[in-house]
Amino acid sequence: MQILKSMNELVISRDQSKLDILLIYNFLKNAYWSKGRTKKQVIHSIEHSICFGVYLNEKQIGFARIVTDKTIFAYVMDVFIVSSQRGKGYSKQLLEYMLKEPDLLHIEKWILATKDAHQLYHKFGFNSIQHPEKLLERIN
Repeated sequence: MQILKSMNELVISRDQSKLDILLIYNFLKNAYWSKGRTKKQVIHSIEHSICFGVYLNEKQIGFARIVTDKTIFAYVMDVFIVSSQRGKGYSKQLLEYMLKEPDLLHIEKWILATKDAHQLYHKFGFNSIQHPEKLLERIN
């Protein structure tokens, strides 16, 4: 487990036992990208992902998870900071920490989807898909 501390007692941790599942579920069930997700789905997705909790003074204020093979591909998902803590740079610190995670340093292709946070992700080297015509999806 790796932890990053700063002056404001912000901690970012991969320790899944520290995650506030109820906070994560309550956020995700209402987020535009995951509206209606069940608690069972949230728990299952956490169990099968690399997760990062963001804590301010020991209270969880953010979350992100990565689905990856740890070599070729990583999909960044469910990134959020609770509304009362937005605008303070915590999402930037979270992304910076995630992208420097030793287990993930050699990944060739990172991908994510966003409706409204392009400016944030551009700062970390994320750009529009070069060949979107090659991508397909299947929705159940």
